[in-house]
Amino acid sequence: MATVKDDVLNALAAVSGPDGTPLPATGKLSEIVADDGKVFFSITVDAAAVKQWESVRARAERAVRALPGVTSVMVALTAERAGGRTAERRPQMAAGAARPHAGGAPAPAGIPGVAAIIAVASGKGGVGKSTVAVNLALALRDLGLKVGILDADIYGPSMPKLLAIRDKPESAGGTRLYPIVRHGMAVMSIGFLVEEETPMIWRGPMVMSAITQMLREVEWGTLDVMVVDMPPGTGDAQLTMAQQVPLKGTVIVSTPQDLALIDARRGIAMFRRVNVPVLGIVENMSTFVCPHCGTRSDIFGHGGARHEAERLGVPFLGEVPLDIAIREKSDAGEPVVAAESDGVHAQSFRAIAARVRDGLAAEGRPAPKIVVEA
Repeated sequence: MATVKDDVLNALAAVSGPDGTPLPATGKLSEIVADDGKVFFSITVDAAAVKQWESVRARAERAVRALPGVTSVMVALTAERAGGRTAERRPQMAAGAARPHAGGAPAPAGIPGVAAIIAVASGKGGVGKSTVAVNLALALRDLGLKVGILDADIYGPSMPKLLAIRDKPESAGGTRLYPIVRHGMAVMSIGFLVEEETPMIWRGPMVMSAITQMLREVEWGTLDVMVVDMPPGTGDAQLTMAQQVPLKGTVIVSTPQDLALIDARRGIAMFRRVNVPVLGIVENMSTFVCPHCGTRSDIFGHGGARHEAERLGVPFLGEVPLDIAIREKSDAGEPVVAAESDGVHAQSFRAIAARVRDGLAAEGRPAPKIVVEA
């Protein structure tokens, strides 16, 4: 029987807060997302009471996990100051999980079996970052690497659509998940766990907890490279990745137009601030050639990302044109590198992937030291 919210609330009624009040009556529960055996919610408390509530979080997780039909549970403990402003932007995690570090604290632990993790990021949405990410991953695979891809865009996951994945991940012992395998790649996305039209109305710490669990509670196996499709912007998700795993580098995606390049600069500055190497910039939607008359139109401009890379002293990885074939194949769940492996677009992505691979080989630096300013 499928788990519903009422079942979850009934189970949580048996869990009391520090003062003995049943958890659903405390007013501290977020919206509960329950879908196909996967349950997600958060508990928001005052920052000063975090230690008291950690045991409540653990008991709540155990109570829901014991429900028939539940295959996985994700519970985040969110701490706030009395005025409502988030005081601690990190979720409370189970003992033994890797934690953020600062100053002289230990560097973040890697993912067992994963040799390198790279983030594909953009300063803003609408530049085709996810399309670039999935085709880059496929191109790295074509270069002989064993590749996985993590869809870290919690609010707008794209991998289920881009890879035509409608399967649900299987559980490994009730505490871990197996990724979905598509085109020879291990893939994980929050979109596999909830329905397509279910809104993820989550606060930042819950998003961070979800990303952490998809990184560390998934059986990724042995990978040469994990490609992480980041959400747009420079917020919690990006900081979580920099703090939770030793990123080997990031690839910035931008269109050539000035408006997109402004945000790309912010993305580069953010990753540099947390000492994550910038492997380079990809200029997406670089130019358009009419398939009927052959006329070239620079709809979003052309060459802006190359000039920006030169100005900022980062590698320029290559151009991807604005082409209807890329859009059609993406919408059909068959990325162009997989669908037209001998085509010109696949060759472009493989050239970009080769530069990324070479950039990773050149990055022999230690894991980054993260300093987060209040």
